Amino acid sequence: MQELHDAPLAPLTTFRLGGPATRLITATTDAEVIEAVSAADAEGTPLLIIGGGSNLVISDTGFEGTALRIATRGLVLDGTELELAAGEVWTDAVARTVEAGLAGIECLAGIPGSAGATPIQNVGAYGQEVAGTLTEVIAYDRQAGETVTMSNEECAFSYRHSRFKNEPDRFVVLRVRFRLTDEGGLSAPLKYAETARALGVEAGDRVPLTDARATVLKLRAGKGMVLDPEDHDTWSAGSFFTNPILSDAELEAFRGRVRDRLGPDAAPPAFPSGDGRTKTSAAWLIDRAGFTKGYGEGPARISTKHSLALTNRGAATSDDLLDLAREVVSGVRDAFGITLVNEPVTVGVHL
Repeated sequence: MQELHDAPLAPLTTFRLGGPATRLITATTDAEVIEAVSAADAEGTPLLIIGGGSNLVISDTGFEGTALRIATRGLVLDGTELELAAGEVWTDAVARTVEAGLAGIECLAGIPGSAGATPIQNVGAYGQEVAGTLTEVIAYDRQAGETVTMSNEECAFSYRHSRFKNEPDRFVVLRVRFRLTDEGGLSAPLKYAETARALGVEAGDRVPLTDARATVLKLRAGKGMVLDPEDHDTWSAGSFFTNPILSDAELEAFRGRVRDRLGPDAAPPAFPSGDGRTKTSAAWLIDRAGFTKGYGEGPARISTKHSLALTNRGAATSDDLLDLAREVVSGVRDAFGITLVNEPVTVGVHL
């Protein structure tokens, strides 16, 4: 276990933003994670958990407390059962399952960050989300002072949400377990229209696993969603805002605003989201509100490849980024009556 003081946190995040932590501990085993968490709790010291840093916006003043970087390793495949240590690199784990001929997370290729973060956000993309294959999460319960095993149901998953987000100071994810399927080298049925079109098949079809993964990586790279240190469009947290989910009344009011602003034939994206609710596209809202790709004149700008990503062009501060985010939120609210919600976790700052 390594301990540093007044340690910079910006290099540990994909935004490359944020000030230093009073103390930075890097833990490489579950026991070290539990030891560091227990010590911070016993001292009453604020604790910040860092995995891959792909979903964090940290204040320019940094974090006054203990930042714990989880760098545990371990990938075990037993038939169709997969267990990952929290610190495993997620996109590498996806590649391993595809190589093994197992379906279920192939369309989650290219998502930056660590395996331990995936259940917290219920990470999803291109028609898949971890809730669809995750069976158990092994976590340290800070309230009970013990390690617990939580079933899929106990994780209370919903769109980009989970029990871990509801109780952010209670659980520290140690390991994640999945049950995949052996479809003879084929993917799970493709649910996302864009992926199916890119592969020249219909939604619901299966394709070779390697083709599904490669296509998703290509689609993500075209939107600046695959990490590349030379490409400032990837100095981001990927999608900065979640897609709004609307009740019937909210949807009707939204459609009226769209017609008023864009004309009587304008039709915003709408997708069933269960419980009689409808999901629309945050990227569509941002673009139609006037925040097009590349928007901005300062060091924080909208990606040149995707209007849903806010980026650090190399000299930005967290304040620069949040000023841009607030401008976007305000503009979309004024245009369409919808308040966007940020997806990244904010530390010491807020929208």
